[in-house]
Amino acid sequence: MTPPPRRSWLEIRWRQFRNAPRPIVRAVGANLVVAGILGILYLAYDVALTRGAKLPGGDLRTLFAALDVVLVMIVGSAITYLIVPLPRGSGAGTRRTAWSGVLGFFASVPIAYLVLVIVIQVLRPVLT
Repeated sequence: MTPPPRRSWLEIRWRQFRNAPRPIVRAVGANLVVAGILGILYLAYDVALTRGAKLPGGDLRTLFAALDVVLVMIVGSAITYLIVPLPRGSGAGTRRTAWSGVLGFFASVPIAYLVLVIVIQVLRPVLT
């Protein structure tokens, strides 16, 4: 019997990407939705300031960007806690622990920054 052919590094990573565990997909998806909504709000605020709108409070873009990241971490973790239960095993009930929220927290930080980078570096120059 011949051994199976060895897969390249790229083939292995592509297979891992296609078959990602459901909890990871849910955590990333929840954080991506929250970060996307807040990123669109940041973009609207930034474009309004760039076009000369007089908004109360003045220019608070730095504060809003920091608040964006914190809100993605908090709301994304909470949503992940709600939609990612622990594996059930043979029982019928679903359990949640803090680990579901921690999974969302660890997924939220890079996603929040990536969405802000896309909004600030890609979308803002197109709209201004």
